Amino acid sequence: MTPNPTPSSICLLRTSAIGDVTHVVPLLRTLQQAWPNTSLTWVVGKLERKLVGDLPGVEFVTFDKAAGWAGMRAVHAALRGQRFDALLQMQVAMRSNLLSLGISADRRVGYDRARSKDLHGLVINERIPARSGEHVLDAIGSFCEPLGLKQTRVRWDIPIPDEAHAWATEQLPGDVPTLLVSPTSSHALRNWRPERYAAVMDHAATRGWRVALIGGPSAGERAMADAVLAACRRQPLDLTGKDTLKKLLAMLGGAQLLLTPDSGPMHMANAVGTKVLGLHAASNPDRSGPYSDRRWCVNKYDEAARKYLGKPAGDLPWGSKIEKPGVMDLISVSDVVERYEAAARELGLG
Repeated sequence: MTPNPTPSSICLLRTSAIGDVTHVVPLLRTLQQAWPNTSLTWVVGKLERKLVGDLPGVEFVTFDKAAGWAGMRAVHAALRGQRFDALLQMQVAMRSNLLSLGISADRRVGYDRARSKDLHGLVINERIPARSGEHVLDAIGSFCEPLGLKQTRVRWDIPIPDEAHAWATEQLPGDVPTLLVSPTSSHALRNWRPERYAAVMDHAATRGWRVALIGGPSAGERAMADAVLAACRRQPLDLTGKDTLKKLLAMLGGAQLLLTPDSGPMHMANAVGTKVLGLHAASNPDRSGPYSDRRWCVNKYDEAARKYLGKPAGDLPWGSKIEKPGVMDLISVSDVVERYEAAARELGLG
């Protein structure tokens, strides 16, 4: 459909987290393709800006959530005097709803009632179509529909600086097939056991693959990495805490496969076309798994629903999390090895 009139300015509000910010990029590309002369402003988190803040044709305003009220005031000060034709309020948390109150816009597009919470309905005046069963990326993509567009193509093309490519090549030289393992989610109950990661990593190493352990600099990620390393019989490369988001993106682009629970690196890998062996029991891969290709994921979500909630996954509200102690133990080493071998065969490396 043809939008009429074309908006002169749009503000996108999605501050976090890494995976969800990655899902916003195709929406941004859709808006740019349809309306190249529309001014686009994105209110994004401080960390997340390091991943997407060099996207061309976008003005970025940083929200530092660690600064609390001062962080909100800084965003409001940066946007003072501006009024947008439309605000796309793509985050329903209370903090983001409060943040949106300082952004002036004629049209304030938010989620449908089923996906609203924390007084979201009070800060918007239009809603996206009410749909169930959507991947998070498709839900975010539908924010252009009230404006008269339809996201029909999913494209990322997140810039990667030359120095990030050079760093990744230095860490992972040559054409050796590479398995990257990012073992830690921001939600601890989505994490798999360290000794199980180690068993899969040892298996890949015996098959001639280079194996590298990756992760951020936090104490929790360092502790998980140390536990995995202690359980490995064949020592992998340990790159934990050594990259940046751009370096990670370059490294993911040069690898054949990423092993990870539901996490930001899962979606970064998908954005650069790398196969993802996702571990899903606490969350539904059809909603939050790697968008482009979920064939290599281990999916124990239905089994988890039956065990912990007493009903099949199809009877749960869409988006339900099953973050229960022990839920990830439903995923066995043999489950993951089977998916690794299947992916290796698909890549011609089996």
